[in-house]
Amino acid sequence: MSFLTRKYPFPQSSHWLRDCTIFCGIVFMILFFLQPFGFNYYQGNKFLVSLIFGAIAFCCCYVYGKAIKPLHRIVSPWRVWHESLVVLVMVLFVGICNFFASSFIFYYPITLGNCLLFLYQTMIIGVIITIFSVGITYHKHLRSQLEALIDKTTDQQTGVTITLHDNKVRGNDLLIPINDLLYVEAQKNNVVVCFAKGEDVQKTELHTTLSAVLDELNDYGNIFRCHRSFVVNLNNITSAQGNSNGYRLLLGKCPTLVPVSRTYVPKLRSFIS
Repeated sequence: MSFLTRKYPFPQSSHWLRDCTIFCGIVFMILFFLQPFGFNYYQGNKFLVSLIFGAIAFCCCYVYGKAIKPLHRIVSPWRVWHESLVVLVMVLFVGICNFFASSFIFYYPITLGNCLLFLYQTMIIGVIITIFSVGITYHKHLRSQLEALIDKTTDQQTGVTITLHDNKVRGNDLLIPINDLLYVEAQKNNVVVCFAKGEDVQKTELHTTLSAVLDELNDYGNIFRCHRSFVVNLNNITSAQGNSNGYRLLLGKCPTLVPVSRTYVPKLRSFIS
């Protein structure tokens, strides 16, 4: 259930005409080559009938796509369950139109029982299509656009300065705006702090531990330990690569890819809402 409530920030396809054509082709090929639902017993021109059903699917998808387009602007944030419901209703809409077309072509009566049976069969196919369509699209984008799914707190933390202490006798503490912090890396008895300064990226070494840094930044929910040697500022993720076995994060203009080990992937996904 938590998956269904996650954000689905990927915009509606701008190539709707192309997508409708592809869907039309899929319907045509399924009917003409696989001939399900007893279509193989039809003695007429199967090519023409398959083409008709494909054309109906095209028209339904095109009209439906235009009708629900305003929803993407009205509903915010758009979530996985929104997208799933839209896809499922579209399949049912195509199914209803094809039911009436089937009644006309195959000469069987339009009754409530026949309609419900047709919709039941359509629903089974629709659930499969929805799972594959939404699930695959989501996880495909998740590999490269993880940052789009995370609720960031950059605006709320504007003007907030953090202090990272250097435990050397004559060490200098580091004071930086939290929004400039990119990541902290543990190196032996020290840590390296990477942060933005204007248009540049700088690194400073402090004599402290990663655990001590986490304690100092404990009040900030966007500070996340992603690896036994790395802590990152989730607000500054600009791209992500990987899968459930681990990610590599790019933060700001820093060229270093910060690893997210497999152990921390579930916790990282808990930030996706």
